[in-house]
Amino acid sequence: MATKTVTLTELIDDLDGGKADRTIAFSWDGNAYEIDLSKKNASVFEKTVKPYLEVARKVPRRATRQAGSGRRTQRDLAAVREWARANGHTVSDRGRIAAAITAAYDAAH
Repeated sequence: MATKTVTLTELIDDLDGGKADRTIAFSWDGNAYEIDLSKKNASVFEKTVKPYLEVARKVPRRATRQAGSGRRTQRDLAAVREWARANGHTVSDRGRIAAAITAAYDAAH
């Protein structure tokens, strides 16, 4: 017998508790926020902030690096290359190291 699992996400308006139509993400004073709003409340929100957005400067988003993101330092890359050559892999002196090689290195360490 076949079964089917369905997950339904229903947004609830954070202001009035009714049905929300969308999530609005915004930042204020260095903090990021999200709010679920109905069309009506989203329209009020947008009309309220519009005059401020029209005169504000856009700030480019900074790439944030999370701890343990898998990025390696130059010294780590040298160690990977050395290990790869010692274990019969072909790897260039510069540039990207193939994912299969870094996975093999990770598995060995």
